[in-house]
Amino acid sequence: MDFLEIFKAIILGIVQGITEWLPVSSTGHMILVDEFIKLNFSSTFVSTFLVVIQFGSILAVLVLYFNKLNPFSPSKSVTERNDTISLWLKVIVAVAPSGIIGVLFDDKIEEVFFNPTVVSITLIIYGILFIFIENRNKKPAINSFSELTYKTAIFIGMFQILALIPGTSRSGATIIGAVLLGTSRFVAAEFSFFLAVPTMLGASALKLLKAGFAFSSFEWIVLLTGSVVAFLVSIFAIKFLMDYIKKHDFKVFGYYRIILGILVLLYFFVIK
Repeated sequence: MDFLEIFKAIILGIVQGITEWLPVSSTGHMILVDEFIKLNFSSTFVSTFLVVIQFGSILAVLVLYFNKLNPFSPSKSVTERNDTISLWLKVIVAVAPSGIIGVLFDDKIEEVFFNPTVVSITLIIYGILFIFIENRNKKPAINSFSELTYKTAIFIGMFQILALIPGTSRSGATIIGAVLLGTSRFVAAEFSFFLAVPTMLGASALKLLKAGFAFSSFEWIVLLTGSVVAFLVSIFAIKFLMDYIKKHDFKVFGYYRIILGILVLLYFFVIK
């Protein structure tokens, strides 16, 4: 057993767990980290690993928000159960646009956009957008999920389509969209978490089906290791973000994205 590959999977799991929930692009970071920490496997397995590892992050959301997302919790009143069911329906409505586009054009998107140039450009563009949006200092009109309409949910889902381009950030695109549509930072962040559940489950399942589950026992061990680490790190990342936005805005993530995007451009076009 090559323990170096296990170590690489742990590093990638840490990066995934942190960047999936912070609006800085997990896929973008994973592509960049893989440039320096290359898994010594087939391109098919590496491509699958970088997507399926997100499954660990999904479990973190389900664990942390189990009661909120469970309509059958015995502690909930009839009204609360109906609100939870309504929340899930809004999630399904919002996920539909990116789900359809992702299934139809997954291979083409990966072929055209999965490269350092696209990642760096999208990091910078959305970093600027975060700073611009926060500078508006506009008071939110939607401060709870009960105030979130199905129409608004659909429009947030349209923004999630942008996240199919690496470097955009799924959470970043949905948070920007939700805030522009009038939600509070808190509602925007939580809704982005909930949208991740069906989105990432679907993406993981699609990758595994395309790969035909044809991996060696060691490859499955590497995939499981990365997913478990992503799960554990995601728990802390989600808690950190929700505590952070209670007192701060998203500008710091905008500045981070711009700086990282510039460094990526310098590395691939000047240093390398």
